[in-house]
Amino acid sequence: MVTAKSAIYECEVMHHRLSPKEHRFSYNLFYLWLDLDELDALSDGLRLFKRNRWALFSFFDADHIVKGQAGARENVLQVAREAGVDTSAIAKVRLLTFPRVLGYIFNPVCFYYCFDADEQPVCAVAEVTNTYHEQKPYVMTQQEGDRFRLITPKHFYVSPFFGLELNFDFKLRLPTERLEIHVDDRDGDERVMLTSLTGKRRDLSDAALLACAFKYPLLTLRVIFLIHWHAFRLWLKGLRVHRKADQAELQRGVYRPHRSISPIKP
Repeated sequence: MVTAKSAIYECEVMHHRLSPKEHRFSYNLFYLWLDLDELDALSDGLRLFKRNRWALFSFFDADHIVKGQAGARENVLQVAREAGVDTSAIAKVRLLTFPRVLGYIFNPVCFYYCFDADEQPVCAVAEVTNTYHEQKPYVMTQQEGDRFRLITPKHFYVSPFFGLELNFDFKLRLPTERLEIHVDDRDGDERVMLTSLTGKRRDLSDAALLACAFKYPLLTLRVIFLIHWHAFRLWLKGLRVHRKADQAELQRGVYRPHRSISPIKP
């Protein structure tokens, strides 16, 4: 099955920490590009992909920011409305995301792109998830040519080796046959870490999903392993560790807050 809008992007992700000590790595992976209106049709038409059901690859609405009992599309539109976006013109929402792989998900960041009926971009939302399974959305409306741009206070605990006073610098080019996303960390005007995600689009089908299963085995488990592996290497380099609970007041707008910052203690 091949759909008109949903697809796969085979990608390279690159992280380059510039300060206080240099550390660089890159690896290959794949993302699903899902038209959220096509989820049920994809689930019915593909054997290897299911919505809200176990499969080799699956999409669960509950893995993303939940507001009430609505599905992923309605939830992200509510997030955009709360950020001041007029969502009445939005006709299509497409999501760049990792799937669950054999039931396991860890999604460091996924990206929603919202379009009007003429396929013109209205806004984008970056949904960042940390290893505490907290989530925070960053809503983008400013466009520079064919990309969304946002520089905003981070106010979210992602890496134990960075404080929370930094800014995120998002640069999201509209996905076409090629994918290009940059998310940098900035300390004032200085960029202290560079992150890029670049890739090439291919059709979404059972054959393509099976190929990705062999080419990128246990994708989400590999991602969480590499996060901890590189954290260990940074610790060995002597980088200062920022404890999550030490800056609870700077962790704002967080969904699924961990007990270290939640006002309700277990």
